[in-house]
Amino acid sequence: MADNLSDALKKLKLASADSTTDSVESCLDCLLKALAHNNADASGKIQEMGVLPLLPTLLAPQSSCTPKVANIIAEVAKNEFMRSPCVEAGLIPPLVQLLHSKDHEVLLQTGRALGNICYDSHEGRSAVDLAGGAQIVAGHIKSLSQNTDPDNGKLLTVFCGMLMNYSNDNDSLQAQLINMGVIPTLVKLLGLHSDNTALTEMCLIAFGNLAELESSKEQFASTNIAEELVRLFQRQAEHEKKEMIFEVLAPLAENDVIKLQLVEAGLVECLLDVVVHTVDGVREEDVAQLKTASDLMVLLLLGDESMQKLFEGGKGSVFQRVLSWVPSHNHQLQLAGALAIANFARNDGNCIHMVESGIVQKLLELLDRHVDEGNVTVQHAALSALRNLAIPVVNKAKMLSAGVSDTVLKFLPSEMPPVQFKLLGTLRMLIDTQADAADQLGTNGKLVERLVEWCEAKDHAGVMGESNRLLSALIRHSKSKDVVKTVIQGAGVKHLVVMATSEHMIMQNEALVALGLIAGLDLVGAEKDFVGAGLVQVLHKLLSDEMSAPEVKYNSMVIICAVMGSGPLHKEVQGLAFIDVVSKLRSHENKTVSHQASLTEQRLTAQS
Repeated sequence: MADNLSDALKKLKLASADSTTDSVESCLDCLLKALAHNNADASGKIQEMGVLPLLPTLLAPQSSCTPKVANIIAEVAKNEFMRSPCVEAGLIPPLVQLLHSKDHEVLLQTGRALGNICYDSHEGRSAVDLAGGAQIVAGHIKSLSQNTDPDNGKLLTVFCGMLMNYSNDNDSLQAQLINMGVIPTLVKLLGLHSDNTALTEMCLIAFGNLAELESSKEQFASTNIAEELVRLFQRQAEHEKKEMIFEVLAPLAENDVIKLQLVEAGLVECLLDVVVHTVDGVREEDVAQLKTASDLMVLLLLGDESMQKLFEGGKGSVFQRVLSWVPSHNHQLQLAGALAIANFARNDGNCIHMVESGIVQKLLELLDRHVDEGNVTVQHAALSALRNLAIPVVNKAKMLSAGVSDTVLKFLPSEMPPVQFKLLGTLRMLIDTQADAADQLGTNGKLVERLVEWCEAKDHAGVMGESNRLLSALIRHSKSKDVVKTVIQGAGVKHLVVMATSEHMIMQNEALVALGLIAGLDLVGAEKDFVGAGLVQVLHKLLSDEMSAPEVKYNSMVIICAVMGSGPLHKEVQGLAFIDVVSKLRSHENKTVSHQASLTEQRLTAQS
């Protein structure tokens, strides 16, 4: 075979110079045979003997050899080491010219050759881009899309594959295809050629690539992609095919308009069906499908309109089915069920209805199953759902009497920051405006001790911020001397002073209100901590800063008045010339601030 190939290559070099078609044809046949026998070796030989640069002259549009030459290039370019040499030999411009041919076989082999040269090759893609190949191929796909002839289907598959190889993992080339209007054409193809498996798969892979680009979502949303994908999904029995469709659905479903289209096209029913058929499956593919379907379900619920449509006033069958996932024995379904509740609980109306319908109990039972050696993602999801449900004021007392805070406190020993973060947020939502609950939790030494510990979690800003906010909330909502005492004993005061310097105004203010209550309820007990944490210096800075919000200025002055009863703190106030800063604030545009400035000035003057 090797000798025959060498002879054929030598003859081809001679024959291409004479352009004698018959001898060229027989040499090309020999090359194709050698490539079929051992592609890599034959390709190496073709490269070695310098045959590639001869091929452009053999790619004449009218020549009968042209399809074979293009076929040889397609075969050779299956090898990674041959793609750059193909570009360097100047094969791209004549191949792109051949795309104007009317001959079916020429187009087929040319599409293959260009597609293979572009595969994972920056040089190949750049050369095709420069020659304008993608535009011509996109035009062919558009004009051929209505023709359902089987031969035509093969050509469409090759052309779609070529565009896919051309743009794969390249944002700028994908954007170019989107601008050419490739997406609506491919969606039409999917609808008209859904019986052509190879073409359908090629379209799905192309969609998967293009859907990652944000700019594609708008174009997808203007087509009937949702209906086509759902229809295709309903016809699939094989796991691999469903998986391919899932890979397109996931990035598309990130867009809120498409979420709603998918819901209206009946995707949810398909997903629920997958769950039913895979929930007890032990095969790897069952587990994978269950995860993908339930994750996608949760994603659809992230859109406000799609979520509300599925909620149907809490009477929707989909909503009821998803609720039944929470008590499931399957961790993936428990997780998806809890996340779905958290997503449904995004407005007060839904939250109130869900608490009335007994969902809290289901979530508490789920959490109880995951206290020891529990699944962290399930814990996190269930706590997220409880936190959201606790937002409406009317739900708080009901949830507290259902024992939510007791169950949540069981996770206090958790070392997982995501769980700690949600636990803190849930408790903070529950005690908002609930004085008794804030009193009960605020006098829980173990809780306060853990909060103080987490206030120092510098590696986890979220946990640190939430701990400070809960510490402050316990004082603000209870207004209880016992809670203040517990926080002082637990060394929490210094953290509230630091919180008052936060870059977030809302946190500054929460800290200042809590510090004001501490000063008012137990100044003697807090005096040492106030001095140690530099409270007076912090207040001076806040009052001097023109950027401080009116509420921050007001609350800072309230604290100044409150701490004047302490000898050491009074001395610090006098040492910092507060009177100058405060007197300027008497002319502040905010009436509450200017009034408090007058009162504070009087207090400072009286006690100087």
